Amino acid sequence: MIRIGVDFGGTKIEAAALDAHGRFQARVRGASPRDYAAGLEAVRELVAEAERQAGVKGASIGVGGPGSPSPASGLMRNANSTELNGHPFPADLARVLERPVRYANDANCLALSEATDGAGAEHRVVFAAILGTGCGAGVAVERSILEGRNAFAGEWGHMPLPWPTAAEHPGPSCWCGRRGCMELWVSGPGFSKDHGGGLSSEQIVGAARNGEHAAAAALERYVDRLARGLAVVCDVLDPDVIVLGGGMSNVGELYDRLPGAIAPLVFSDLFETEVRPAMHGDSSGVRGAAWLWPLQP
Repeated sequence: MIRIGVDFGGTKIEAAALDAHGRFQARVRGASPRDYAAGLEAVRELVAEAERQAGVKGASIGVGGPGSPSPASGLMRNANSTELNGHPFPADLARVLERPVRYANDANCLALSEATDGAGAEHRVVFAAILGTGCGAGVAVERSILEGRNAFAGEWGHMPLPWPTAAEHPGPSCWCGRRGCMELWVSGPGFSKDHGGGLSSEQIVGAARNGEHAAAAALERYVDRLARGLAVVCDVLDPDVIVLGGGMSNVGELYDRLPGAIAPLVFSDLFETEVRPAMHGDSSGVRGAAWLWPLQP
């Protein structure tokens, strides 16, 4: 009853073997090559090692990663690991692993993991956002991923920042070809760049906690921008809970400030939606990938 999940990230690839209760039986990591063929080989080697450590062969494999395959062509699109775009990544994974592979966007895997047995487990509608090197989001309804008619539901990172100020418009250029995308404001690098670019996001938060004015102002702008982006999601989806993952989700101030910052922006006289950190932290991606396959009797 072992399922293998693979989290294909921009800096690392992780493969993990989970038992029927979600307990890790093996967990291995490696660096992400920036070459397409090398990435396929890295996944093959990590899966083989995870199976060896777990003492299984032929386990089901789910993969979470950036972007999504087009339903029309099977070719990858919208991946910030741009070497994947235009390639039949899920089909090529199935070929090198010699078995069927289920692939989902990494933010969808976060949503699935946290809706299954994490921060959103007791809720029906879970909106989950990754605030890391990039920015993505996923939706789980009744513990199932909501992919949408065209299989791109949750592409929140590439919607524009709502209600931009004069200083924020039209916004910086994004790798996707547009300007002012949420990813440019609420990712870790976006936060660092807004502060001036000389410090990491962790250093800026630390400085803000120590009373440094510029850092505190940058954190306040970050909360405001994130609240604006989440308010639009709430107006459309009205989720039961918002779950945050990625490096910026470790900023505890977000959970104190965001509900009050979102409330006046939503088109409602009531806002009770909680904002929570991912219960499984950076394990949610690989866990959600494993959950792409149901348990077999």
